[in-house]
Amino acid sequence: MPSDIAMKAMNGVHRLVLKATGGKLGWDAMGMPVLELTTIGRRSGQPRSVMLTSPVAENGSRVVVASRGGDDAHPAWFLNLRDNPKVEVALKGGPKQPMTARIATPEERARLWPQITERFTNYAGYQRKTEREIPLVILDPVA
Repeated sequence: MPSDIAMKAMNGVHRLVLKATGGKLGWDAMGMPVLELTTIGRRSGQPRSVMLTSPVAENGSRVVVASRGGDDAHPAWFLNLRDNPKVEVALKGGPKQPMTARIATPEERARLWPQITERFTNYAGYQRKTEREIPLVILDPVA
């Protein structure tokens, strides 16, 4: 499974591509829109940003998958938003928008997971690699 260093390196490369192309490349990955999620570090209290794909958008909300490539541990960004659900989301290099993160209920996950894995089979593969149930996170706009 990817180490923290590898995950940070991948995010760094992603940001480099965005910067080098003036945002022309990098806002789409594997047919999914990419967003920048900013959480507050649960230990540091500092803003932490990560680039994530969003396989589903519904009614202004976005869904992200806390897969970490099928690792047995949750990604740091997931632990951060679990402790503090006030996040910011930027799409296609636009301004950061305040959103509230919430873990999908079992009913929501039962509805969304098949939609996600049917279209993006890599997520099904990640789930097979781990015993933990990979959480889905719904990012809701702040009214």
